Amino acid sequence: MKNFLCDFRFLLLLAAAAFIYIQIRLFATQSQYADRLADAIESENQCTSQLRSLIDQISLQQGQIETMKEQKEQLEQECGQLKALVQELERKDVERLTNKEQAPVAAVVIMACNRADYLERTIKSILKYQSSVATKFPLFVSQDGSHPGVKDKALSYDQLTYMQHLDYKPVQTERPGELIAYYKIARHYKWALDGLFYKHKFNRVIILEDDMEIAPDFFDYFEAAADLLDKDKSIMAVSSWNDNGQKQFVYDPEVLYRSDFFPGLGWMLSRSTWDELSPKWPKAYWDDWLRLQENHKGRQFLRPEVCRTYNFGEHGSSLGQFYKQYLEPIKLNDVPVDWKSMDLSYLMEDKYIKHFAEIVKKAKPVHGADLVLKARNIAVDVRIPYNNQPDFERIANEFGIFEEWKDGIPRTAYKGVVVFRHQNRQRIFLVGPGSLKQLGIDDS
Repeated sequence: MKNFLCDFRFLLLLAAAAFIYIQIRLFATQSQYADRLADAIESENQCTSQLRSLIDQISLQQGQIETMKEQKEQLEQECGQLKALVQELERKDVERLTNKEQAPVAAVVIMACNRADYLERTIKSILKYQSSVATKFPLFVSQDGSHPGVKDKALSYDQLTYMQHLDYKPVQTERPGELIAYYKIARHYKWALDGLFYKHKFNRVIILEDDMEIAPDFFDYFEAAADLLDKDKSIMAVSSWNDNGQKQFVYDPEVLYRSDFFPGLGWMLSRSTWDELSPKWPKAYWDDWLRLQENHKGRQFLRPEVCRTYNFGEHGSSLGQFYKQYLEPIKLNDVPVDWKSMDLSYLMEDKYIKHFAEIVKKAKPVHGADLVLKARNIAVDVRIPYNNQPDFERIANEFGIFEEWKDGIPRTAYKGVVVFRHQNRQRIFLVGPGSLKQLGIDDS
């Protein structure tokens, strides 16, 4: 019996010990859970506090955004008002410079960017001869960008209207290594011409660059040519430039030619032609684009023998290409020409091909080597055949004229014929393989 009681007490003791151990463990666990719960509550409180702070910040930012939106709308409204004011001032400026009773012959626009000294020289050259015909040829300066010197220089002249093209869109070139400048130039040209043709509603525009001087008869020449441009739709534009207009290759300031090659460098086009070109205007290299047959579509360009513009821009986007060899020696006309009294109907498409063919037909054929020497020993006009582009380039190099071709056409060529003077009066005709046939000349 005693043993049983001892065993029972021992068991009770063990059970009590186990119970106490379990209670201690439970208490410890509950304490841990309580600590964790307290930590969780504290974390939740912190999160709630941070969330409230974030909500407050968002609310504050939303308020700032709303304020900025209001400011943006106000700025846009003010910009719109300023733009309208500028357009109204520009319109009044144009009205001031034009004669309401007489439609202008053409607007004249100087395309400028960041060469204030060049621009001043160009403006002074133009105003020297434009003042007497200002209502016929209202003058504009269109600046690409915000160069302050150019803007200040343009605004310092009351005789012209200032236009500013601000374009901050990034330029994406189509090929690696291309100059961004050619893309920006193309954008500027489209913007300026759209403005002059569609906003100011001019029927014709003469485009000059900010590195040009003009001849005394520049405006009379373009006024006389404007009638041809209107009547003959096979004339795409009228230029004041001859690529082979160097002093040694020209003689007669009254002679004009048709050309399949776009000369540029002081040129006039009509609104009807711009209606066609504007929607498909290229991203870059607009002048070479105009020389593609798919764009000029067989139409031609009028050009003088003696240039009516002189390009002095040795420093620019083209990095002085061709300047020393071809641009610096250009002859700028200094002889008075009475264009108003001249009959230019020979330049109409149906008459010109016969007129030009007759001149070429009379020229003495010359073949073989030493062409320069042979031509020098002949007193009359001569024609020299070439078989292909390399053959033309070889002959052109001998005489020193432009060798360049674009889309199968040599510079200045008409029906593949390139004409220039040699020994003052003598004309040299470089005649392509199919030229005589195109001109209707029997070479048998």
